Amino acid sequence: MADIAVRLEDGDPVSVPAHTTVKEVLGKLLSGKQRKQTLAAYINGTAVDLSYELTVDTVLTPIKADSEKGLDILRHSTAHIMAQAVRDIFGSDVKVAIGPAIENGFYYDFYREEPFSPDDFVQIEARMTEISAAALPFVRREVARKETIDLFRQQDEKYKVEILEEIGDETISLYQQGEFIDLCRGPHLPDTSWSREFKLLRVAGAYWRGDEKKDVLQRIYGTAFFDKKALTKHLNDLEEAKKRDHRRLGKELQLFTINDQIGPGLILWQPKGAQLRRLIEDYWKDEHYRHGYELLYTPHIARQDLWKTSGHLDFYSENMYASMEIDDVKYQLKPMNCPFHIGIFKSDKRSYRDFPIRWAELGTVYRYERAGALHGLLRVRGFTQDDAHIFCREDQLEEEIFNILDLNLHILKTFGFSDYDVYLSTRPEKSVGRDDIWEKSTEALKQALEKKGLGYELDPGEGVFYGPKIDIKIKDQLGRSWQCSTIQVDFNLPERFDMAYTGSDNTDHQPIMIHRALMGSLERFVGVLIEHYAGVFPLWFAPVQARIMNITDDQTKYCEAVYNELRKAGVRVEKDLRNEKLNYKIREAQMGKIPYMLIIGEKEKETGTVTVRLRDGKNLPPMSIKEFCEKIDRECREGRGI
Repeated sequence: MADIAVRLEDGDPVSVPAHTTVKEVLGKLLSGKQRKQTLAAYINGTAVDLSYELTVDTVLTPIKADSEKGLDILRHSTAHIMAQAVRDIFGSDVKVAIGPAIENGFYYDFYREEPFSPDDFVQIEARMTEISAAALPFVRREVARKETIDLFRQQDEKYKVEILEEIGDETISLYQQGEFIDLCRGPHLPDTSWSREFKLLRVAGAYWRGDEKKDVLQRIYGTAFFDKKALTKHLNDLEEAKKRDHRRLGKELQLFTINDQIGPGLILWQPKGAQLRRLIEDYWKDEHYRHGYELLYTPHIARQDLWKTSGHLDFYSENMYASMEIDDVKYQLKPMNCPFHIGIFKSDKRSYRDFPIRWAELGTVYRYERAGALHGLLRVRGFTQDDAHIFCREDQLEEEIFNILDLNLHILKTFGFSDYDVYLSTRPEKSVGRDDIWEKSTEALKQALEKKGLGYELDPGEGVFYGPKIDIKIKDQLGRSWQCSTIQVDFNLPERFDMAYTGSDNTDHQPIMIHRALMGSLERFVGVLIEHYAGVFPLWFAPVQARIMNITDDQTKYCEAVYNELRKAGVRVEKDLRNEKLNYKIREAQMGKIPYMLIIGEKEKETGTVTVRLRDGKNLPPMSIKEFCEKIDRECREGRGI
């Protein structure tokens, strides 16, 4: 049998017999330490197991344990180990479904009549440890589709059979470790001993195939790492994330509530939450005015025909609510603001001299989210986008995108986010518009990113149906990523709505439209802020900046006077004049994350001052009301970068 040439991307080839495994070849190409860290490999961009047999000349790229793909393979393999453990313990009482790796872990879906309990988790983890210690190899087999269906029918695994009946491939890949066989494309770890540091985290309900009409399964979530230190850090981060959960803090700090009688996914802002939101909105409006934007307000509903013209009914209908009839005409709640802004554009004649036109709106939109996907402020059904649309000429496009990026990063930094990942998302399968328009739009975004010096990753097929986009995912104090900012170039909606302006040649031309949201939605952004700061907001957008506390009732009248003076000066202040011990009042204020406590006793009353205590327990010297107001104003200006 003829030999084949195999090499690493940056190395010299070695000659080996055909059907030599990846593992055997890497034994010749890698040093001992590198070889021990390699768990799979890429061949021509496809990830394969170490047991894969090479039959043609090949360029290999090792996949190591310290890589993102390596961690993904570990977690996917650990999901299989967990499924094996569950089957070993509960036998035919359990039916297995699917078990992918996900961000920061993995899950596996099971059907079982009785719910899994914490005691079950202890049992499952113990069995997983035994499977790991046994170093069972993950063996891949290519099996005929009919034979595979028969195999899973014999095991009474109906979910596997359903998946197979929808697959058109004649040959199916199976993976087996020990007695457990699973349907999977792979790749997997060489054997189960690679997975030692894992933890099962929680169980949740999940509809089979995400269909509310199908079986309710139990989804067991877990995580896995290659070393104990990384696992311990992750578990500690999860505990910290629980403390920062915006739903718990939102309730404790009286920021927002959700009432099932009103409807899930619909936010009720309480006074302190409304104050927080107002502060964010005011800052947003001021910054946009400074950067040449004008504000718009538009309705919450529109004729259904509008959404036909825009393409939303064809490409976005699953996220829209059912129509309603008004005067025998169908209307729908808006999922987007863009067609309304186009309507304003078309309300008057436009000239090339008018551009760029920058219009911004804090516009409330409504999108259908499944009940199981709703999550506090982060996933809702009605939310306010910090939306804007820029209409410009083609020669202005790159500069406008550059300016948007400038404003975007400035606003994020002011709110405390300076760590982020940038993605350039390209044309999806369901889309509108000509190829040349998509190429031109994508290139404009790419050039602006490069001009700005921002590194980015390509996100193929993740653009919106009418154009490519830039997504900026900010990272919080725990290093978690949150999708907020998006910038989209759109040649298509201007064409669909027959938009035009008069050019310098006195003929009609089509403008370019840029869609952008910097915070994404106010609801989601506030949720991220709560978790990022653990409710300890910077002074400039803290809903309450100070709380006045008297020591005895003798200071009540002076406290009232101080309260009124601070409010007139614009300080966001509360008063606690209850007949309670001072330490009790201080503790409550600290739990409320209030930046400043103003303590007033007889001495302060006589001298016309306040004693200032910080929420971290430090005390400042007594100061006059004027001095305190100046301090607040100075700190707020610094916080806003003024």
